[in-house]
Formats: sequence, C-alpha cells, structure tokens
Amino acid sequence: MDKKVLLTIDEAGVAHITLDRPEAANALSLQMLYDLHEAIHEVKYNPEVRCVVIKASGEKVFCAGADLKERAGMDPIQVKRTVSLIRGNINDIEALPQPVICALNGSAFGGGLELALACDIRIAADHIKVGLTETSLAIIPGAGGTQRLPRLIGKGKAKELIYTARRVDAYEAEKIGLVEYVVPLESMDQKVSEITSQIAKNGPIALQQAKYAIDRGLEVDLQTGLALEQKAYEVTIPTKDRIEGLSAFKEKRTPNYTGE
Repeated sequence: MDKKVLLTIDEAGVAHITLDRPEAANALSLQMLYDLHEAIHEVKYNPEVRCVVIKASGEKVFCAGADLKERAGMDPIQVKRTVSLIRGNINDIEALPQPVICALNGSAFGGGLELALACDIRIAADHIKVGLTETSLAIIPGAGGTQRLPRLIGKGKAKELIYTARRVDAYEAEKIGLVEYVVPLESMDQKVSEITSQIAKNGPIALQQAKYAIDRGLEVDLQTGLALEQKAYEVTIPTKDRIEGLSAFKEKRTPNYTGE
C-alpha cells in the first residue's frame, strides 16, 4: 500500500514531511495517521535534521481534518481511538526538538488547522482559508485547538472563531497572529526555503534549547521561565558548536556547526 505521508531530507538537513492524499483533501485517514507517526519519529531521532517543514500535496486543501467518510463507519470506541491517534500525532509534532514550519499551500480546517497550530511558524498561501469548524458538526476541536489557538491569538478571538466555526482568509489569519507570513502560492517554496536556510545554518543544539525555553517558559510564571532559560543556556556552554561560533566570529568566517 502506498504511503500517504512522504518524508525527504535534503542536504541542508531540512526534513520535508508531505501529506500526500490530495484526492481526499489530505484528510487524516487511519493510514495517513500511521504514516505520519512513522515520519515524525524518524525525524525526531535523526541528528542530521536541523529543521522540519510540514506541507501537503495539491493546491486547494492543506488538510481537511479528520476523514469524516471513514469516521461515519466507526463505532464510538473506534472514534475515540482515532481522535486519540490524531491528538497524539499533533502533540508529537509540537514536541519535535527541531523548529517546525508549516507551509499552508491550501486551506486547513478542523484537525488540519490543529496540526498547523502545533508547528512553530506558519506560512500561508494568499488564496487559502482556515478555521476550527468542529462546532458546526456538534463536536469541539479535540486535538489541541481549544488550548493552542487562544495561546496563539488570545482568548476572546479564539472563542469567537471556535463558537462561530468561522473560516478566515489568509490576510485575516495574518492580522490576528494565526500565521506569520502570507505569500502568493507561486512564492511559497521560495519563502519556505528562505526561512529554513536561515534556521539550518545556526547551531542545532542552540535551536533546540531556544525552542525548549520558549515553549516551556510560556506555560509558567516569569521567574520559573527565566530559570528554564538559564538551564537551557547552560546546555550550550560545553558544546563544540559554541567554541566554533566564537572562533568563526573572531576569524570573520561562516561557522561550521555539527550539533556537538
């Protein structure tokens, strides 16, 4: 059976995870979820990976969320298991040690947007729409949407979008802080490459520790966050990369970081 999630890693250490089910709006079928789980864990434990890009095949829909046709044939226990699998994959994406960029080349609804919310940076093509539309189906966002969206854009706006199940266009998404960039579809690859190249050239241990400090620090009080930052900084002190960075600065050359 053909894989529904493709993984490639380029020479710069950028991993590209591609949802590859465009004929079904890249909906999260069981097979896609199993394939996604495999790709996430292959990336997580690969020391050569500096940055991760999550994207999708096609141009209209990044991910429509859960596969509702498949779900219609499930009993309540199977539904719970499938939602748990979606939730687990999205949590695993958020927990990846490397920076993760979501390239929204198409619209993202429900679980598709929840997947994007678990990434660090979101880039949207200018023609797309996004939304947590679950309340229109008499359910609620169940893969982190009720928690990550308000943390990203604020409680009031998140409540408005979830309560109404409203879909917003790319420019409104940028205005409210849901995405970081909006670009024409034909410029998407260029923008992704621009950001990944800027990230991948930096110290990999420093990137991972910066991500750890930011993500963990936002969930605690300031003093605890500052203590987390201190511990994360201390991890970088004994590394060869830190010495390489100082040497390269002194010698006015490009550093060669190895993740050691």
